Amino acid sequence: MTHRILIVDDHAVVRQGVRQLLLDRGIASEVIEAQTGAEALAAIAKHAFDVVLLDISLPDMNGVEVLKRLKRKSPRLPVLMFSMYREDQYAVRALKAGASGYLSKTVDAAQMMGAIQQVVAGRKYVSPEMAVALADYVLVDDAEQMPHEKLSDREYQTLCMLATGKRLTDIARALSLSVKTVSVYRTRLLEKMKLSNNAELTLYVMTNRLVDLAPAVSA
Repeated sequence: MTHRILIVDDHAVVRQGVRQLLLDRGIASEVIEAQTGAEALAAIAKHAFDVVLLDISLPDMNGVEVLKRLKRKSPRLPVLMFSMYREDQYAVRALKAGASGYLSKTVDAAQMMGAIQQVVAGRKYVSPEMAVALADYVLVDDAEQMPHEKLSDREYQTLCMLATGKRLTDIARALSLSVKTVSVYRTRLLEKMKLSNNAELTLYVMTNRLVDLAPAVSA
């Protein structure tokens, strides 16, 4: 059985490579590409999909935010997060937000095919690495959590976007919030993490590899 699939990634070479793989393996009858969260939401409004492959790092908004908006529009649509970020950084947040699974870009073709078939069938895809991350999340004591793990999703998104140099106005636009609200999130996350300013915040994010701060490679 073949599927209509939406790939959301800001790198054309990634989209085109995955698209060709899905078509060559006969798992997709049609593949539509989007490079931003806004394009993904527009595609969902126009077309019916069987599954979405969604990157975490997008130029206009965080992938978890896109996921939440997609699920509000199409609650039953399976979404596989597809990212280079470590599963222990985003897997739990993604699953809580409604993702059907979390797929690393380091997986081979067979793993990707299996994950897609599994979520299309209505099941969750959990890799061994994600299973460990979930177990750690359930078992860890609150006092043992890392500072960023105590943040709400909005606070965490604000943290990551500030670390990439985005201004409060940029973040407010991306999250469809007021600048005042984003400022409140910034104040809260600094207090929770016991940080004083954006420089300390950025250093923390870089040290813990919460976002990819390397420049994007043009395709």
